Amino acid sequence: MVFAAKVSEVPLWGKKVVTMNGQEILLVNSKGTIYACETECPHQGAPLSGALLKDADIITCQRHGYRFNLQSGECKEFPEYTLKTYPVQMVGDEIHVEI
Repeated sequence: MVFAAKVSEVPLWGKKVVTMNGQEILLVNSKGTIYACETECPHQGAPLSGALLKDADIITCQRHGYRFNLQSGECKEFPEYTLKTYPVQMVGDEIHVEI
């Protein structure tokens, strides 16, 4: 696990792009739970930094509305597309991600 950010840097229902070992990762604070995933939609590469967070555990791509589960990366409507997710561990007020 590698340090990614402080919890206070990812606002509630917000997102933050961080670079870890030369790779961009999107941190998402959904209802107080921190998730980590790839920064682009697997459908057509739209940036997920502008994605919508309406439901807990779900991120919705703005471009075509693809909805991904932040825990599993699964897209129920289009199972051929899976969002890459990363394990997250909280260490005090620090977010650590396994990449």
